[in-house]
Order: sequence, then C-alpha cells, then structure tokens
Amino acid sequence: MKSPCDRLVAALSQDIIAGRLDIGARLPAHRDLAWRLGIGLGTVTKAYGILERRGLVRSVKGRGTFVAVAEARKGPVIDLSRNAPPAVISERLLSRSLTAIARRVDADVFNAYPPVTGHVRFRNELARWFRRHGMEADPECLLLTNGAQHALSVSLSTLCVPGGTLLVEEQTYPGAISLARHLGVRLVAIAMDGEGMRPDVLQRVLARGERGRTAVYLTPTMQNPTTSSMSRARREAIVGVCREADVVIIEDDVYALAPKSDYPPIASLAPERVFYINSLSKTLNPALRLGGLVVPRAWLDRAEATMHASGLMVSPLSCSVMEQWLLDGSADAISAAIQEEAGRRRSLAMDVLGGAVVRPIHVGYHLWLPLDQSDAEALDAAAKALGVLVTPPSSTTAGPSTEIAHAGIRLCIGAPSGPDLERALSGIKAILERMAARSRSELRALR
Repeated sequence: MKSPCDRLVAALSQDIIAGRLDIGARLPAHRDLAWRLGIGLGTVTKAYGILERRGLVRSVKGRGTFVAVAEARKGPVIDLSRNAPPAVISERLLSRSLTAIARRVDADVFNAYPPVTGHVRFRNELARWFRRHGMEADPECLLLTNGAQHALSVSLSTLCVPGGTLLVEEQTYPGAISLARHLGVRLVAIAMDGEGMRPDVLQRVLARGERGRTAVYLTPTMQNPTTSSMSRARREAIVGVCREADVVIIEDDVYALAPKSDYPPIASLAPERVFYINSLSKTLNPALRLGGLVVPRAWLDRAEATMHASGLMVSPLSCSVMEQWLLDGSADAISAAIQEEAGRRRSLAMDVLGGAVVRPIHVGYHLWLPLDQSDAEALDAAAKALGVLVTPPSSTTAGPSTEIAHAGIRLCIGAPSGPDLERALSGIKAILERMAARSRSELRALR
C-alpha cells in the first residue's frame, strides 16, 4: 500500500503532466494543504521535495512552491517506450511479396488447423533462419509461436508453474516481469555487472535452494534494458552454475541481430538445458508475429502440451510471408537495412546525449541511460510533461527499488520517425542538463 506521501506525489504529478495545473501556478502552502488533507506537515514537505527533484515544481524562498515544467507539450506524444525495429518495408516490397505468395499458395495450409508445433515446412524454414544467425536448431525440437512473448509464456508455464521461481537480472525485460506476475511465478533479482547476471551471485542464490520449480531467464546479447552483452567466458560460467544446480535456462535472443562468433547462443553451449527464444518481429518486422522456441528433447512433450493448452495458433499467412522472404532473399535485405538504420539512430543518440548513455557492443533498438532510482523517476515524469514517453523505471526493475544497484531509463529509438527521435532526444538532453545544474546548486549550498 502506498504511503500518504507517495499518494500525494502521484496525484500532483498526474495533475501537472495532464495540464490540469498551469505552468507557474502556485501550489497550496505546506501547512494549508496538510490541514485540508488531514496529513502531517512533514508528509507535505517531503512530497514537495520529491516533486522538486523531479523537476515538476520549484520553490521560491518567501513566496511558495510553483509548477515548474518549463515547456508545455506540443503536438502528438513521441513514444520512446516501445521497443520495435525501424520501419524499412515499402509498400512495393509488401505488394510484391503478397503477389508471389498468391501465385503459389497452398490452400491446404489455410483449410485446416496446423499442428500444435507448426507445419514442418515452416519449422524447417525458421530453423534455417536461426542457423544463419548462429543457432543450430533441430526442426523437430522447434515450436512455432506467436512471437517471442508467446514463446516466453510457454517456457514459464512449462518450467515454473505452479508456484515456481524465476531468477532474472535485477534490471530485466518488462514483459518477463509482467508475465511472471500474471502466472504467479515468484521473481528473484540477481545482481548484475557490466556483462549482465553475475554467476557468483547466481550460484549463492541457487545454493540456498529456491522453493518450487526454478528457472533462470537471460537476455545475454544486447540485454534488455541495459544493452550489456555477455562474453563467451561469462556465458560458460552461467552454464556451469546451472549445470551444477540442475536448473534450466530460458535464453531470450531476440536482439542478436547479426551472429558473432565471440557471442554464441547459450543454447549452443548447453542444448540439454536451454529453452531458446527468437522471433522475426525484431529482425524483420514487428507485425510479423512469428517466433520460435527451441526446446531440449527431454522437455518437448511437456512444452507441446503447454502449447496446446495456450490455444494459440501461428498465422499461416505470417508463415507464408516468412517463407517467401527467405526464398527470394528479401529477409537478408530487410535485416541489413534495419541494422543500418539502427546504427544511424544509435549514432544520433550518442551525438545528442554523449556519455550519458552506455555505448553497447551490439547494434539494437534501445539504449540505457544509467541514473539513480530517484533521478530515473524524475526524468520519466519530466519527459512525460514534454510529450515524450520513456520506459518507466519501475517496469524494468525486478526487485525492490531500494535493493537495485543498476537503475536507469531505457530509451527505445527504433520506432519514432527520424525528426521525432531527434526532438525527443534533445528534450531528454535538456532535462538531464537541468537535473545536473540543480545537483550542482544543491552541492554548493551544502558547502
């Protein structure tokens, strides 16, 4: 349950961001608001202090506290919270692809329910695509899914439900957090360093014995949200710890856009204990909801049963598009164009924000802006006031915020148009500069 201070901060933040309080409007005096709300004077003082640190209000000695957002929102919201690849597919390419599919369409594929794991021809094609990206996948152990999120749901339901535990990095993919909570899976946050999950901490946690069925969830390449990538040595160390504890790993590899021999899939190091997830949504097109889950043979029957229970079937049209793009070379051209555009966007972000963001080893669609938890929350609130949505820091935090060492903001740079992205990054830069100036002022005041 939120404290009175938290509720007051939330209410005033919403009013300021929604424009219900005008810029420059004077807030009620501390004592007056405390009396009206029936709360302590100290609670109001603390709440106003939090709002000021977030850049939403400013206090003027002898005059009071005022709404301080310097810029009003103009135009539509720019969304840097949605992690999607840049749009590179033209209407001409799409029309050509659909025309080619129509010429050789197989009506049998559309006239019956597909097998639970997907049609063999499409599994073979996706396995071929995985192999070109560094993952040797046996089509017999490859389940076609409705994107990576469906594959993750099947993995968690197979390995951890009911009443199980999922070990994740302290900053992790928001979809994994929400899915685990929805399924009633207990989350345990494992400390991170510059390469992601620390194997020594993982070993200590596993040694104490987690209750219920336990699995480890990782994004070892271009980690979401921190953009860290595990070296081969780190991947081998994680495998060693999990082998010793006899724990299965769920490897989310959707951000490995191009294979690199120094960063092999963990599944290639321990195929007997890794559920490997990848999809076409990040590598080719977000509307192509087609993913793959490679399962160790010993788990195949249980995973198939979970797939059947999910009631979701892969669209035959999506499978046909995948097949056509792989046959005519469009998949390679699209992937190359996406990576080129992603590289340009990363360069733009690095030029605007400089050393404020981490420079990742791999090219992807998100960047990590390290901040302490309070500053991350302040930037989130101030960006909303400018009409820029960033990933809320609470959505990527797997454990209690007071115990998280690596806090920050994820910036998704793939989906917005080029001009919108530049405007959003410039706005975030201005917020960071104001926060830095305020910190310097507070530091001088302490001297």
